[in-house]
Amino acid sequence: MDFLDEIVLTGLTVFGRHGVYAHEREEGQEFVIDLRLQLSLEQAATSDDVADTVHYGELAERVAAVVSGEPVNLIETLAARIADAALDDRRVQGVSVTVHKPHAPIPLTFADVAVTVHRTRAPEALEDITA
Repeated sequence: MDFLDEIVLTGLTVFGRHGVYAHEREEGQEFVIDLRLQLSLEQAATSDDVADTVHYGELAERVAAVVSGEPVNLIETLAARIADAALDDRRVQGVSVTVHKPHAPIPLTFADVAVTVHRTRAPEALEDITA
């Protein structure tokens, strides 16, 4: 069984205007994003060159642009858009994205609401990478 390496980015906090209710869109709130990328880091480990890996600073900026960008109703949609952005890098074979909405409009005491999506590159796309 082949195991993939991982790059993990947790706790990225970005202001956005997502939600079903008008006040969520008007006032906005902070969202917290966790990502786990699955990919091979063998080439980067050998070359010691940032060009051979996913630059996590640039990844954080791309994710922040999605979160601060066009509003959506559901954090499920937001998580899927973030996953798509991570998969734009052809080296990424899979990604897990968790979007936390700690200030969700729930009239009870709670610590967090979160949605996690898991996405993988289509098998035919993986063949293109290795060819």
